[in-house]
Amino acid sequence: MLSTDLARDLLDAGLNWSPMPGDRFVVDRPGVADDVYYLADMTVEVHEFVGGAVIGFNGVAEWALDSVALEETLWLPREDQLRSVLDHDFVGLGTDGSGYAVVALVDGAPQTFRHRDAEQAYGLALLEVLRHRTP
Repeated sequence: MLSTDLARDLLDAGLNWSPMPGDRFVVDRPGVADDVYYLADMTVEVHEFVGGAVIGFNGVAEWALDSVALEETLWLPREDQLRSVLDHDFVGLGTDGSGYAVVALVDGAPQTFRHRDAEQAYGLALLEVLRHRTP
């Protein structure tokens, strides 16, 4: 799973989140940032209001809040979502003896990003690509 530190770096680099069922996220507050939540149509949903989007915790007994502002959450994209955002900059995924290697085009040149976790390797590649993409 993508670390919250890398997810925060991706957000700072411009990765936008349009919440969908199945997405993972954390509430970016001390004391609860280690609890991972999943958007689901029945229990954790996005509600759009005039003032902005909130994530509602419908009938979740262990949650002390009814909802949390989208800006207070941190998306933890899955491997397929990271690969999708890489789009045409994604070259390939391989393995070596110590983990995974994602090859991505950064300014048109292939670069390799290694990590023992595939999602982390994808995240590192996407972070570098986002930092070099022209807005």
